[in-house]
Amino acid sequence: MKIIQSLELRQLRFLKFFFLLTIFASLLQSITIVRPQERVVVKRFGKIVDYPRPGLRFGLPWGIDQIQRIPIATVRRVSIGYQPEFDQDTSETYGQFLTGDQNLVNVLIAVDYIIGPEEKDVEQYILEIDRIEAILIREGENLVAEWIGGQSIDDVLLNGNIQLTNWLSTQLPKRLALYPLGIQISQTGVSYLAPPEEVRSAFEEVNRAQTGIRTQQYRALQNADQLLRSASADQFQFEQQAAAYADSKTSLAKAEAESFLHRLQSYQQLKSTNPNIHQLIWWEEMEQVFKNLKARGRIDWLDHYIGKDGLDITQLIETNSRK
Repeated sequence: MKIIQSLELRQLRFLKFFFLLTIFASLLQSITIVRPQERVVVKRFGKIVDYPRPGLRFGLPWGIDQIQRIPIATVRRVSIGYQPEFDQDTSETYGQFLTGDQNLVNVLIAVDYIIGPEEKDVEQYILEIDRIEAILIREGENLVAEWIGGQSIDDVLLNGNIQLTNWLSTQLPKRLALYPLGIQISQTGVSYLAPPEEVRSAFEEVNRAQTGIRTQQYRALQNADQLLRSASADQFQFEQQAAAYADSKTSLAKAEAESFLHRLQSYQQLKSTNPNIHQLIWWEEMEQVFKNLKARGRIDWLDHYIGKDGLDITQLIETNSRK
């Protein structure tokens, strides 16, 4: 009898321990730790009932409340367009687009997106998670086809990496605004852009020729710029020389004018006291003229040939004949 009671007591203790352990496990399962870089969606019987903020959350035990963790800081990427692996394995070509001048080009773009920071963004993401990438691919392909269809093949190959990226970054968020997906586009880019393999060699030859043309044009522009700089330098030098020559002539003319005015003033003052001053000035000028002629041997003074009886013509003739 005592043995039976002892066994019953042990079973009762075990049941109490198991019950307490179950309660403790349920309490542990009702505690949720929400990290800062994630959002948590709480579903109760399949219905969303809560979006707890980062920190601790106490709810109902597991089985009643289902916790779905969504890392909002994670950047997700969708590739749209040309897929080389599919192109090699099958006869169907993905990501080929038709340009405005009826040429084919292979394009692969990458779209990075994140979940929005608001609670409604998380809810929309949970509700639309199964069709988000499909919508991104469809709208991305439509935008790529729209841009490439308005360009020539040369413009696409030369400028597509930059211009197509800019086009997608501005237009894709506008298109996605029509769908409540709860996501934000963080970055778009062109991962691959090339003509089909069958005609790539021909396009590469054209690109090399165009590169040679641009190189020659660049060199011609450099030579033209160098010639223009040289001509500008010569022009500046000539202008400076002309300006200096003009300044010197102007200064000389001003000095001569001032000298003439000074002499005129002096003449007018002397004339008031000596009416024959102009004769004196005339003889002074003639004396200077005669001196210059004498220095060049054009004339000879006759003063030393004049004696008491006047000019001795005989002596003058003899002297000249000796010369």
